[in-house]
Amino acid sequence: MKTESADVVVVGGGVMGLAAAWELTRRGLRPVVLERFARGHREGASHGATRNFNNAYDEEHYLDLLVRARAGWDALGEVDGEPLLRLHGLATHGGLDLDAVQKALDAHGIRSDILSRADARARWSGMRFESDVLWSADAGVARAAETLRELERRIVTGGGEVRWSTPVAHIGEATDGVVLVLAEGGRMRADTVVVTAGAWTSKLLARFGLPRLTVTEETPAHFRPLGEATWPSFNHYADPAAHPATVYGMPTPGEGVKVGFHRIGDEIDPDARPHVPTHQRALADYVREWVPGLDAESAVPISCTYTSTDDSTFVLDRRGRIVVGAGFSGHGFKFAPGVGGILADLATDTAARAAAPFRLP
Repeated sequence: MKTESADVVVVGGGVMGLAAAWELTRRGLRPVVLERFARGHREGASHGATRNFNNAYDEEHYLDLLVRARAGWDALGEVDGEPLLRLHGLATHGGLDLDAVQKALDAHGIRSDILSRADARARWSGMRFESDVLWSADAGVARAAETLRELERRIVTGGGEVRWSTPVAHIGEATDGVVLVLAEGGRMRADTVVVTAGAWTSKLLARFGLPRLTVTEETPAHFRPLGEATWPSFNHYADPAAHPATVYGMPTPGEGVKVGFHRIGDEIDPDARPHVPTHQRALADYVREWVPGLDAESAVPISCTYTSTDDSTFVLDRRGRIVVGAGFSGHGFKFAPGVGGILADLATDTAARAAAPFRLP
């Protein structure tokens, strides 16, 4: 059986794998990306029109990563005459220490303001507020589909390659490199492999010593606006006695306003994904109570997977010749250019390290 060689292979062509490959091309390398599904597939966590660009964090390691990611977004520039980030702002409210988040944002040069509920209601008439609101103008959404397309374009322009519909069956490290067995026949050998396989990470790296990665199917929905209200992106740390989870939302032109519960879906096998909407009645009840500017009966569910560590912390590390990026689903997309940079650091420099919370034990 013929074995093809490459300096670096990236396994997984979602946003994290593509971002890593783009960063590798910026360093003069020619990575090969192997993605199990066809271009434009909806089986993972990177598809769709928008992803929340939420900056309401108070943890140092996430805000440092966000600053690096923002530089990457700026470097990607405009696509079709529009930036990949639509910065219409983010409103965060509910059971969260807003002062702590604002202080952390200020320390990283990210401006934010705390608004009274009256001011927030006047600004966003389609939403209900019962407490102060943290407002960040430097937030909004990422244009997800265009981001994937632009990253692929830059990889190819930089001398790399993206191979769609090319599943990897096995990854094994040898003394002189890493051998990848392709599911449909053939082998590849690489000096270094970056694994960003999302829901399939644990299956490919069963003996790698990863933390537990739980795969769930999440089903937010788009709701139709009832009027001409202005819509920010939003986080609502809702009362857990009344609603099953924290709520996020964002406007998606042409589709409505996306609203979803964070990390509440059923655990699944990604190779037997049911594509069954869950918690839709609870979501409609939430919209009816807290987002009266949307038609609660108009939900169009969307399916995506989350792949999460127990505490939702990302995994960014290297062992031997294998680099892994995992556990991003639910809040990872906005960090992609920064994650790609760290993964490229790890792939090209054995002394590189991610921030301590992201490292393997």
